[in-house]
Amino acid sequence: MPRTAPEMPTRLAKAAFDCFARHGFKRVNLDQVAAAAGVTKGSLYSHYKSKKQLILAACEHYYTTYHQRVQREIADLIDPAERLHRVLALSVKTCVADRSNRVFTTELFALGLQDAAVRRSWAKFYDDVRRMYEQLLAAVLYGRGRSAEDIRGSVDLMLAAMEGIKQRAAFETHMMQPDEQTRIVEGLLRILDDELATMPQS
Repeated sequence: MPRTAPEMPTRLAKAAFDCFARHGFKRVNLDQVAAAAGVTKGSLYSHYKSKKQLILAACEHYYTTYHQRVQREIADLIDPAERLHRVLALSVKTCVADRSNRVFTTELFALGLQDAAVRRSWAKFYDDVRRMYEQLLAAVLYGRGRSAEDIRGSVDLMLAAMEGIKQRAAFETHMMQPDEQTRIVEGLLRILDDELATMPQS
C-alpha cells in the first residue's frame, strides 16, 4: 500500500535523525538520508530542500518522540511523586543512556552555537520540558499542602545537572549501567528535594 504524503516527511525526519545520531551532522549527506529512508533523492527534495531543513526536521522528530514517551510512561499513574520519578527515570534512560539521543543532542548544542534557527528550536524544546517539570513539581507540592511558586530555579538546576551528566556519560560509560541510572535519578530527586525543602508553606 503506498504511503500517503503526510507520512513521508515523518519517515524522512526519522531517517535523518537516525543518520545524524549515528554519524554526526557533518558526515551525513542527503543521499545517505534518502537511502536510509528508502526513497530517491528527488523524493527527499520534494519535502526538504536542504540539509538544514532536514536537521530541523530531525530535531522535531526527537522532540516529539520524547514527549510521546513521557505521556505513555505516566498515562496510568495518579500519584504525583511517582509521576515525577518515572519521568526523571525515563529522561535519564533516553537522554543519558541512549547513545543515539546523546550524540544527537550533543551535536545539536555545537551547531546551535552558530545557527540561530537550531538554537531557537532547542530553546523551545527546553522551555516545553521545563514547563512539564514545573507542572510535575507543582502537583507534588500541592499534594503536600505547599506553595508551588518560584519553582523554576529548582527545575533549571536539576536540568543543568542532567545536561552535565549527559556530557560525562560520553567518556564515563559506566553511567549507562542500570544501577548507575538509578543512582542518577536519586541524585536528581535530591536536588529537587533540597531546593523544595527551603520553600515556604502555603
